[in-house]
Amino acid sequence: MTMIVGAAAWAVLVTGPAWAGTIKGHVRFTGPATEQKTLPVTTDQYVCGKEKDAEDLVLSADKGIRNAVVWLKSVPPGATRQTSSAPVPLDQKQCAFTPRVIVVPVGGTVDFLNNDRLLHNIHSQSKGNPTFNRTQPKGRAIPITFSKPEIIRIDCDLHPWMRSWVVVAEHPFYAVTGASGEFALGSLPPGPYTLTVWQETLGMVTKEVTLGEADASVVIEMGRR
Repeated sequence: MTMIVGAAAWAVLVTGPAWAGTIKGHVRFTGPATEQKTLPVTTDQYVCGKEKDAEDLVLSADKGIRNAVVWLKSVPPGATRQTSSAPVPLDQKQCAFTPRVIVVPVGGTVDFLNNDRLLHNIHSQSKGNPTFNRTQPKGRAIPITFSKPEIIRIDCDLHPWMRSWVVVAEHPFYAVTGASGEFALGSLPPGPYTLTVWQETLGMVTKEVTLGEADASVVIEMGRR
């Protein structure tokens, strides 16, 4: 059985027994419905526009949370994996990082790109990995390798509304939620699991789930603290 785990650009091939199953579900917001906020653009409006949607909490119509990260607290015994050596791209388009959240394995590389016709910079707020703050003109790729598990904020100091997150993963059983808050973690043997969920404004929560002979479905709720 094979499955692509994590952000779409992170190709991780997980191999397991034929009877392995999948934990799938949705991450949902428990707070009151809120309108999508916008952020004023104060510079380079000829490329960036006059305002940007705030992407720190993006909800679907039924309060599914986009760009939350779900992972297993511990790896199941006997799991094997093959990790792609291809770098994970993180682009800058119209003065926004794309995608907002990516997952890269420990020892993996992120290719920071700039498709805008102006100067950006990439500034990390890391603790376990070396920090960096580098200017980036259009067309120049900057590869950065991450050696320790960590959730790292990336900003552009020249355009202060720009932000993204690099999640450096200890194992391949990570997933970034889609537009409706959906996720799936596959190639898992039956047994009890603890799921950890992180979202940039809501923090972390955990959820216990038991996988039997059939796939397990779960709803994980998150609210403001």
